[in-house]
Amino acid sequence: MRELDQYRRLLAAGRMTRRDFVQRAMALGATTALATSMAGAAIAAAPKKGGTLRLGIGHGSTTDTLDPATYTDLYMQVVGNAAYNYMTEVSNNGDLVPELAESWDVSPDARVWTFKLRKGVEFHNGKTLDSGDVVASINHHLGEDSKSAAKAILEPIADVKADGKDAVVFTMKTGNADFPFILSDYHIGIMPAKDGKLDPMSGVGSGGYAIENYEPGVRTTLKRNPNYWKKDRAHFDGAEALVIADVTARTNALTTGEIDAMDRVDLKTAHLLGRSKKVRIEETSGTQHYTFAMRTDTAPFSDNNVRLALKYAIDREALVKTILLGHGVVGNDHPIGRSQRYYASNLPQRPYDPDKAKFHLKQAGLSSLKVDLSAADAAFAGAVDAAVLYKEHAAKAGIDINVVREPNDGYWSNVWLKKPFCAVYWGGRPTEDWMFSTAYAEGVPWNDTYWKNDRFNKLLVEARGELDDSKRRGMYDEMQKIVSDEGGVVVPMFANYVMGVSNTVAHDKLGANWSMDGFRAIERWWFA
Repeated sequence: MRELDQYRRLLAAGRMTRRDFVQRAMALGATTALATSMAGAAIAAAPKKGGTLRLGIGHGSTTDTLDPATYTDLYMQVVGNAAYNYMTEVSNNGDLVPELAESWDVSPDARVWTFKLRKGVEFHNGKTLDSGDVVASINHHLGEDSKSAAKAILEPIADVKADGKDAVVFTMKTGNADFPFILSDYHIGIMPAKDGKLDPMSGVGSGGYAIENYEPGVRTTLKRNPNYWKKDRAHFDGAEALVIADVTARTNALTTGEIDAMDRVDLKTAHLLGRSKKVRIEETSGTQHYTFAMRTDTAPFSDNNVRLALKYAIDREALVKTILLGHGVVGNDHPIGRSQRYYASNLPQRPYDPDKAKFHLKQAGLSSLKVDLSAADAAFAGAVDAAVLYKEHAAKAGIDINVVREPNDGYWSNVWLKKPFCAVYWGGRPTEDWMFSTAYAEGVPWNDTYWKNDRFNKLLVEARGELDDSKRRGMYDEMQKIVSDEGGVVVPMFANYVMGVSNTVAHDKLGANWSMDGFRAIERWWFA
């Protein structure tokens, strides 16, 4: 029973007394003996303090920086979520909950949002959180010269201002029903301000851990914030995030006890890893998807018939079976996952059809096609193998894909957004508007296909402020169809998050919005 599980977690976290648990369990139908037994088990499983958590991360770069606006990989996303707090948080149940914002109110037209701040929050440098810190942190992404990846999702803000020391008022250009979700984005860590200005490279936040030593793309050590305001979080004395790009090295480090958890388990050997008595496999399903992005501002990908030919020339089922080994589902050339609220379930699934691919090549005035496809396993586990399979599939349609094996290090700075056709990893976003605004709206920094579509951009703005759910659903259905039929991205598969965890590590229900428990493993987990 979901309600009873919730009570059990509250008791284990110290947020409910044993007596209250027993009374509520009995009210739900449990006997006195059963309720008492469950209470004892929950208390025994309660988080314990101490130790240093060591994470092996398969995704990092020497070009990483401490500025949250620049985060592109899991290494920085995990470090950032340990060091910073955000205005809101996506819980491990997928619900939006307050974090630095204690509560919020909105005007009837969804344009004016007022957030009340949590009192008594202290930054790592000793400064107490106030509204000026929030305003400066938001404006850091909105400046004219800002290169922030969050600039696009914050661009709808017309004005942000302090209302006293403990409240912030956001006025939007148009209504935005999803705005509180946006403020949970991992780029928008709240930082301390002095005279209205930030030092975004300082790494100073208000999170459960302060950064002790930082090596871009290599290693970060953190120590527990002794004044952390979340008393039921940050259980470790310290943590260490290590970039171990090679999956074999990462797996060996886990099985030999050099690290306590790893992301991106090699799916080919996951069943062997799962047999270990010291390690277990953890798996969650969310919005993570793998893509092949084509720059629509570059020939031949500027021709939509070429793009459609490449979309019909890939066998999605084969990739899910061969690359994901069943740990995922096929994609349909748009980024919205099946678990999301406005997923277009009625949109026909695009099949593997070499004849249709040939037809679209002919429509483009071509009898054959040769293109380079850049890939590295830094993009996603198995990206090179996926590209080679794609090459084999496309050959039957008269398309010659030359797979260019790129170096892992620097892939996100030297290949992504630069090479005309490349493999890409996306963690997805909690809402449809957020995903589309991040990577598909015209002109946004992470629009990796450089795609422009007037109808799509018009619907994006309209849907964002629409409060009628049925109308909003219709808009998002149309937007998914436009991206699938006219966009510059091939989305062959949605992948589960598959992690390896030592049996010495314990945690509550895993969040599925991102890998590593919504990037919050360091804050949420503990040693058993």
